[in-house]
Amino acid sequence: MLKSRLLMVGLALLAFAPPAMAEYPERPVTFVVPWPPGDLEDQLTRIIADEFTQETGVPAKVVNRPGGGAVEGATFVSQANPDGYTVGSFVIDVPTVHVIKQIAPYDRASFEPVGIFLTYPFALVGRADAPYSDMASLAAYAKDKPVKLGHFGYDVIPTMATFAAADKLGFKFAADTPADLLDCALLQSGDVDVMATSMALVLPCLDSVKVLAAYTDKPLSLTPDVKLLSEQVPGLKITLWNGLFLPKGTPQEIVDKLAGIAEKAMASEKAQEVSKNTGAGVYWIGPTEAKARIDADYTAAEALVADTQK
Repeated sequence: MLKSRLLMVGLALLAFAPPAMAEYPERPVTFVVPWPPGDLEDQLTRIIADEFTQETGVPAKVVNRPGGGAVEGATFVSQANPDGYTVGSFVIDVPTVHVIKQIAPYDRASFEPVGIFLTYPFALVGRADAPYSDMASLAAYAKDKPVKLGHFGYDVIPTMATFAAADKLGFKFAADTPADLLDCALLQSGDVDVMATSMALVLPCLDSVKVLAAYTDKPLSLTPDVKLLSEQVPGLKITLWNGLFLPKGTPQEIVDKLAGIAEKAMASEKAQEVSKNTGAGVYWIGPTEAKARIDADYTAAEALVADTQK
């Protein structure tokens, strides 16, 4: 009789116990890239998504949500459920400049960093027949003749650095054009004379492009003789990265699982081939180190924003 009563009590307790958490993932996962397809963050995020599917057996897709200099896509991720099924692939500006300038509905507490996986081979480029070859000659030319700039939006670090460089060198661009895609077609159209863009987007026309400055912390492997922006304009040392983010409150075990998959993906032959072909830095920095990097870059971005608002 006692055993029967104990069994009944146990069954009753089980009936009111919370259900066991299902193992992640149990349904398809979406990786959100807030830019059009084609650039490095898109290519590498697709490699991560493929690795996710191989590792888990669960489908993963990449969705491009361009607009507002990454604000639209990042906002979508910030408002998603913190369950690991919506993952953002964001440039440095999302957790830094966007927050500092208060141009988006998210803040520093909106995202959980999973890790950083890419350093862009970013540069200021012009057409090969341009009468300038570096920042000094561009400045000398632009003081007397109009130069049109193409950029990814006013609230992204490379754009602010470009305007800051122009200010320090004593010239202004005659016009500027923000665009979500800064590629060969835009440059050759004549709509812009120079543009601050990723080298990956001008690879198809590299022979007809002149690189004026590298927006990196070491020379570009594709054009190693080109001086860094920081060498040509002291005080403008910038490095542009991309990382994975989840909505704040996502369980740590999900963060760790995604980080492990992404780390494996970035070490793959396919990802390293992207690095070799484009000059991009492809690696993996996990959640803890990524948080520290973001904090440091936030402080640097505050100084850059203040400098451009003088």
